[in-house]
Amino acid sequence: MCWSATADLAAGAGVAAVGAACVLRARRRTDLPLAALPLLLGAHQIVEARVWDTGGGTGPATVAWAVIALPLLAVWVPAGVLCAAPSHARRRLLLPLAAGVATAAALAQAMTVRPVRAEIRGHTMGYVIDLPQPELVIAGYLLATVGALLISGDRGLVLLGFLTGAGAVICWSLWELEFVSTWCACAAVVSVTLLGWVNSREAVAPRERVRQA
Repeated sequence: MCWSATADLAAGAGVAAVGAACVLRARRRTDLPLAALPLLLGAHQIVEARVWDTGGGTGPATVAWAVIALPLLAVWVPAGVLCAAPSHARRRLLLPLAAGVATAAALAQAMTVRPVRAEIRGHTMGYVIDLPQPELVIAGYLLATVGALLISGDRGLVLLGFLTGAGAVICWSLWELEFVSTWCACAAVVSVTLLGWVNSREAVAPRERVRQA
């Protein structure tokens, strides 16, 4: 989420390009879901450019934005972390995955009952959705996404969890004040960090194959 359609398009293209590099450089199939995350984030920002162009509302672009941001990411992130995490951490990662599935189901049900509405608020785009027990849904979402990274057992992903959590607090604060939307900056930081993580995994993989042989 950026402050204009032009900014969203530019940021989306840049983040997607980093995502393509992540996917091309990934050497483990189990890393591909997380490596592809910047591609999803880039597409998400490009979709929001269309929301800006249409002036918000409840149209297809708003629905597509909400589907990616809410139920899809709630499952994608913990599932990707579970795939990439070391074997000793996988059992505990079932908790954030379960939280993500439950949260995604609640979000999808809410979106089915009442349409999501986008509203232009100065230099931000606000999205309105009527959620039952919103505090519980938000807690489940954070456990599924940030929580999964923090307990992943991988130093690179733990760092990503701290950056994501801190970035989300800063961006949410600016967004709530309707000052400027900087979520696209958070997506860029996440994407570049993931590229560094993928590169570090590439360096480790050959040694692991030797040990296994």
